[in-house]
Amino acid sequence: MSGLRDPLDLDRVGHDLLAHALTLCGREEFTGELRVAGAPGGTLHLRNGLVVGAQSPGAPGPEALLLRSGRVSGEEWAALVRESGGARWPAARLIARGYAGAAQLKVVCVMALHDAVFAVLAGRVHGCERGAETEPFATIAVGETSNRLLQEGTRRLAALAALPHPVHPERERPHPVPGMDAGPLTALHRELLTHADGRSTARDLAFRTGRGVYTVTVEMARMLGEGLLECAVAPTPIPVRPLPDGQGVRQRDPSPPTAPPLVPGSLPRRKPGGFFRMRNGAPK
Repeated sequence: MSGLRDPLDLDRVGHDLLAHALTLCGREEFTGELRVAGAPGGTLHLRNGLVVGAQSPGAPGPEALLLRSGRVSGEEWAALVRESGGARWPAARLIARGYAGAAQLKVVCVMALHDAVFAVLAGRVHGCERGAETEPFATIAVGETSNRLLQEGTRRLAALAALPHPVHPERERPHPVPGMDAGPLTALHRELLTHADGRSTARDLAFRTGRGVYTVTVEMARMLGEGLLECAVAPTPIPVRPLPDGQGVRQRDPSPPTAPPLVPGSLPRRKPGGFFRMRNGAPK
């Protein structure tokens, strides 16, 4: 399967490391942040041992999902943040101004939470470290257990790996197939065909379109199978013919050549003082 390390595309050592850290947080009813170092890594927010939020550089956060939906503009968002005293997630003001309902914001936060965990599991986990909660960010009212989150993340990876043309969220960079007959397309398909340029990964397209990275990765894989997208073929390496036996490349001697020894009598003799003979202060 192209682009996947194994059927689950799972860093099993990192998965076990994260699972152990989350289990301890749940057992101790920890409240704070669990910072996951890795690629892309991320931060999980816990309250009394339950995960109430997550963010990762590998997945759009709830604010990106909401802004790209068109329900609120960038200028309106900035005004809401100012009115909320600089809050990163001005949920109360969003509801009060009618930009979104409470149920919709909850759905957006849950989507962002699961998407961030998927991005963390699809990458590499190098370590976990606890920290104090500096600012609750787009949290959900009822937290989720670590087991449920990890099971959902691995289920998504398995579903992605089962597709005929699976891709990794941060690896393949497809582009539209030239001259293809697209036929009827969904809104997401049209967006991906517009933005796929051969340089953007599924993660890049998720941020660009304001969609979940899991959703974009799955649709990208399906479009590859349907012949709507294709990945550039790596250039074929130039074959190198081995030299016949005994004709290897000779090492160059880096030492400078030595001057031949002087042989007595090999140079012409000159008269003493004959090299420069001065006359009236000028050489003769």
